[in-house]
Amino acid sequence: MTILIQILVAIIAIEHLYFMYFEMFAWETIGMRTFKTLPKNLFSPTKGLAANQGLYNGFLAAGLIWTFFISDLDWQKNISIFFLSCICIAGIYGGYSASKKIFYVQALPAIIALIGVLMVH
Repeated sequence: MTILIQILVAIIAIEHLYFMYFEMFAWETIGMRTFKTLPKNLFSPTKGLAANQGLYNGFLAAGLIWTFFISDLDWQKNISIFFLSCICIAGIYGGYSASKKIFYVQALPAIIALIGVLMVH
């Protein structure tokens, strides 16, 4: 991967580590500030659901971070494509079903990175 694509993949991984953090450990503080349209009384009862979602975001971040340790370029490309595709699909679905902002924050950067990975190799 080129340096620019690696930087974008790293930013996406960091973003998902942040999602993991606030969904798993700060749902009732950062989550409340992030999802302002949800009634405040829903954050405590949904803490477990958010933590589960955060765990999945952690797995996505781990998959992208893994690509930096793969020396075989074909294998690195395939793993990148898989995890970026998962993020694209999740972001597109979230943008459709929950908030259009999710598309721009989550899916769009992953789509750009995915196109970059496909073009480079």
